[in-house]
Amino acid sequence: MAGAQAPQDTAAPAAEQQPAPQAPAQQAPAQAAPAPAQQPPAETPPQPEPQRLKLPPPPPKVVDVRMPGEAGWNIGVIGWLPVGSMWVDKGHASTFTDASKLQLAGNPQAAVGADFGVAVGLHNTLRFTYFSEKRSGTTTAPTDLVIYTQTYVQGDELSTNAKLTDFKLSYEFLTLPYPVEARHFRLKTLWQVQYVTFKSIFDAPIRSSTPDSSGNFTDYSTQGSKSFITPAFGLGFHEYATRNLHFEANVSGFWLPHRWQLVDSDASIGYRASHLELRIGAKGFLFRTSPKDDFYYRGTMGGIFVGLRWYSD
Repeated sequence: MAGAQAPQDTAAPAAEQQPAPQAPAQQAPAQAAPAPAQQPPAETPPQPEPQRLKLPPPPPKVVDVRMPGEAGWNIGVIGWLPVGSMWVDKGHASTFTDASKLQLAGNPQAAVGADFGVAVGLHNTLRFTYFSEKRSGTTTAPTDLVIYTQTYVQGDELSTNAKLTDFKLSYEFLTLPYPVEARHFRLKTLWQVQYVTFKSIFDAPIRSSTPDSSGNFTDYSTQGSKSFITPAFGLGFHEYATRNLHFEANVSGFWLPHRWQLVDSDASIGYRASHLELRIGAKGFLFRTSPKDDFYYRGTMGGIFVGLRWYSD
């Protein structure tokens, strides 16, 4: 039909039908490699808490009070007025049967003594002591006697001279109280060594000064000595009423059967001013040498003494 229109070619020219160029696709940025997954730390078993020892609190500091004379050193002298008796007699080693027992005549003369002490450790003391005592006098022989190398007839007038000497080394060890702290009392044990010696001279002065029928003189004097060394043990008591007023008492001794005997004691009150102490007291001494010898001595004496002691502390 004329009026009919031919169908239009709807197809676009090839050029037009070409698709429009598309914009290049954007490249996605490179993704970082994922981090490796962290492994959870291995669980460690719980450790027990270390046990801490709770130490007890330190003890309170002990106050140790030293009284005068418990430090440094000291030196002293004494004057002693002893009374007592001394005897001589034959011992078991004698080879005769005649009597020999005789009391020595005379009163003791004033005795002198000295001591030196040094502190060793807490409240302990090492002390050296010395004293010497003499006596002389005349007596009458109570019977016929044999004394050492001489024979005396009953009724003879006899003169006797004697000297006693004692050397003592003593360690004074604090025993009570412990600790001392501020206490005033001290009990000490005494550990000693003593050396005792006794010398004597005998004479019949009238017979010695009288010539015999031929006009000759005979000497009737004789002498002898005995000594012994012995340990001794004892106790010492000290009381400090104040730092300047001091009471002291000591006793020691030793006895060996059929041998020597010894008892040594003293007690005193001392008052100290500055470094010097005045002491007033009493002393006793008993001894016997060994009766197993040919002769032996024994004696007992005691009396008042006065002394001075100087302290370094």
